[in-house]
Amino acid sequence: MADADNPTADDQRLWGGRFEEAPDALVQAYTSSIQVDLLLFRHDIAGSRAHARMLAAQGIIDADDAARILEGLDQVESEIESGGFEINHELEDIHTHVEARLGQIIGADAAGRLHTARSRNDQVALDTRMFVRDAIVQSVGAVRGLQASLIELAERSLDVYLPGYTHLQRAQPVLLAHHLLAYLEMLDRDADRLVDAFARADIMPLGSAALAGAAYPLDRQAVADELGFESLSRNSMDAVSSRDYIAEFLANAAICMVNVSRLCEDVILWSSAEFGLLQFGDAFTTGSSIMPQKRNPDIAELARGRSGKVLGHLTALLTTLKGLPLAYNRDLQEDKSGLFDTAETLIGTLHVLARALLTAQVDGDRARAMVDNDPFILATDYADYITRKGVPFREAHGVVGRLVRLCEQRGCGLADLSLDDLRSEHPAFESDAVGMTPQFALESRDVPGGTAPTQVRAALDEAKARLQLQPASQETQGQAGTPQADPTLETGLNRAQRRAAERAAAKQQGRR
Repeated sequence: MADADNPTADDQRLWGGRFEEAPDALVQAYTSSIQVDLLLFRHDIAGSRAHARMLAAQGIIDADDAARILEGLDQVESEIESGGFEINHELEDIHTHVEARLGQIIGADAAGRLHTARSRNDQVALDTRMFVRDAIVQSVGAVRGLQASLIELAERSLDVYLPGYTHLQRAQPVLLAHHLLAYLEMLDRDADRLVDAFARADIMPLGSAALAGAAYPLDRQAVADELGFESLSRNSMDAVSSRDYIAEFLANAAICMVNVSRLCEDVILWSSAEFGLLQFGDAFTTGSSIMPQKRNPDIAELARGRSGKVLGHLTALLTTLKGLPLAYNRDLQEDKSGLFDTAETLIGTLHVLARALLTAQVDGDRARAMVDNDPFILATDYADYITRKGVPFREAHGVVGRLVRLCEQRGCGLADLSLDDLRSEHPAFESDAVGMTPQFALESRDVPGGTAPTQVRAALDEAKARLQLQPASQETQGQAGTPQADPTLETGLNRAQRRAAERAAAKQQGRR
C-alpha cells in the first residue's frame, strides 16, 4: 500500500479505484491534456480556493483542513509560476496535477477533501468560463488599441486622398482617413460582439458536479461572488456539457480576424511598388535572404494567413459539438487547444498591427497623383452635375459614358474637355463643369457617413469621444492616444474585488 504522504501515480489519479490495471502507456499519452490545459492553472487554483472556503463555511469540511488546503494551493501556484513544477503525463490534466501536488504538500487526506461536491466536469467548465471571460476583456482592449492606431494614422493623413475601389478597379476619390475609418467601424462591431458574448460566458457552473448536481448543501452564490460571476448555471447537465460560450468566442474572434485580414490585404497592396502608398518602419518589416532591396510587410501577411487557422478552430469545435449527447463526453477535452490558440492569435495580431500602424508613413503625393492622373475617376461627378440640374440620372449616366468614349478616342481625360465638348452631349453643362477637380468631388459628398472632409473630421472626433481616447503626451507624440477601459466589461477578478469592497463598505455603514 502506498504511503499516504507520498502517493504513487496510481493513487493520484482521480478515478483509479475501480481499476486493477494501470492504463496502457499509449492510452496515457493519448488521453493526456496537461501539455495544453496547464495554461488554466491560475483559473483552476482560484476555483479551488473559492470551493474550499465555501465547503468550510458550510461545515462540509473542517476549517483546519480548509486552511491547510488554501496554504498548499498558494505553494502549488508559486511552483507553477516559477517553473519549478514537475509535469507527470500519467496524471492527465491540470486538475489532477494540482490535487496530486497538494497531496504531497499537505497530505493526501486533507487534499482529498478538496474534491468534495465537485467533479472534473464542472471544474473544467468553471476554468474555461473564467479563461473566456479574461480572453474577451483582453481582446476588446486589443481591438480598442488597433482602433486608436487607425485614428492616429487617419489624423496624420487628413489631406490625403486616393482612389476608392470596387472590383479592384478605380472608382471614385476618397479621403484616406475615410478608408481607414471604415475599418474602425468594422472593429467597433467586433468589440460589440465580444462584449455581448461576455454575459453568456459569465455563468458559474461549479456545484453541477458530474451532471446531476452536488449532494451537499453548497453555497454556490458565495463561490460565484468570490470568482466574480454574474449568475449561476440553472441546469447541471447543461452546465457541464455545453461549450457554446467557447464557440461564440471563437466565432467572434473569427469575424474579427477576417476584418483584420481585409485591412492587412489593403496594407499589403499599399506597400507594394505598384501602389507605393504606405511603408511600415524598419522595426516592423523584414527583408529577403537573397534580394537586398526588399521591405516585406510580413506582419500583415502573417495576420492575413493566421485568420485561416482561427476559422479552422471554430469549424473544429462546432463539428465536435454537433453530435454529442448530454451530458459530458471526453470529446470536450478538444475544446481547449483551439480556444487557447485563438485567444493568443487574436490578441497578439491586434497588438502587433496597432504598433505597426503607428510607424506607418504615407506617401500623400503619390496617393493624390493616382487620382489626379486618372482620366475618368470623376465620371460619376460629371453625371451628378447634370442630374442636379434636373436630368434623370439614368440619362446622365449615358451622357457621361459617351463623353468617356470621346476622351478615349482623343487620348485625353474628362478634365481636358472644353465646355463645347461637354455640351455636345448635353446642354445642361455650364462653365463650372469644365476642369472638375478631386477636391470638388470630395466636398460634394457632404452627407453623414460620406467622404467629405467636414464629415470625416466629424467622424474622427466622434470616434475619439466614443473610445474616450486620451491625447498623446509630449513623450508619445506620433503615437495613438490610450483607449480607456470598456465601461461595459470588467474581469471576473476586478468584479469580485469591487463587490467585496461594496460589501465591506455596506457592513461598515451598518455599524455606524
